[in-house]
Amino acid sequence: MKAQGSSFIGFEDGFEESKAVLFGAPFDGTTSFKPGARFAPSAMREDSWGLESYSPYLDKDLEDLKLFDYGNLELPFGDKKVALRMIQEHVQEIIDANKIPIMIGGEHLVSLAPVKALSKKYDDLQIIHFDAHTDLREEYLGESLSHATVIRRIYDQVGIGKINQFCIRSGLKEEFEWAKKHTHLEKFTYNTLESCIRRIKDKPVYITIDLDVLDPAVFPGTGTPEPGGINFHHMLEIIGMLSKLENVVGLDIVELSPKYDTSAASTAVACKTLRELVLATIK
Repeated sequence: MKAQGSSFIGFEDGFEESKAVLFGAPFDGTTSFKPGARFAPSAMREDSWGLESYSPYLDKDLEDLKLFDYGNLELPFGDKKVALRMIQEHVQEIIDANKIPIMIGGEHLVSLAPVKALSKKYDDLQIIHFDAHTDLREEYLGESLSHATVIRRIYDQVGIGKINQFCIRSGLKEEFEWAKKHTHLEKFTYNTLESCIRRIKDKPVYITIDLDVLDPAVFPGTGTPEPGGINFHHMLEIIGMLSKLENVVGLDIVELSPKYDTSAASTAVACKTLRELVLATIK
């Protein structure tokens, strides 16, 4: 596997020697409000060089890990099934080489593909999901594959009791009612995250962060901004808790739409979130 272009800061090792592989999934074909998430991977790579590879929060450096940046997949804009298949095949190649996939979306639907690949390898795959939205609809506008249905489709893959959702503050009433019987969903906050991590810390875990979990005052650059979210210090606290997980087998961050924040502050927040998350969970 060879790199397809410029890399995210600190992801400059070769594929063979790497512990984890970063790639972009620039797809936003089911975005229901403001499109533009497909531009996030390239924007983040460029702006990552405005950061340091070293984290003073964690006292760790990306350069001390073996990390490879493949670049972006070339996905068809208009065919979500083909796009998902291509992502899944790419993730399969990564995990077949015993490496950890790290994905930059793109809209949230792209998270379904890595989960499909990883659930074949890990029977007891657990999901930790941070988001403003439930994403638990059975269908949206008649479509079963959508960024509004992605966690419901992930449930179809992993089964009952394996999805842990935090900071959720938007969704249909029936989604919240469905979650009471099928997922662990915490509205607004992450007070139960620590106990969740204790419960699943030695199990294989996939982490998906929809960046609209952050308040629009912190992160306006997203297609579906939802007031009432967490701030960046909360995100750092969350990531500190996630560092206690012993078997993170994959992760993603999704739903940055760079053009909706002309200051590029949202892109900087996304880059720093990715840096901290990688340093906390890739061991």
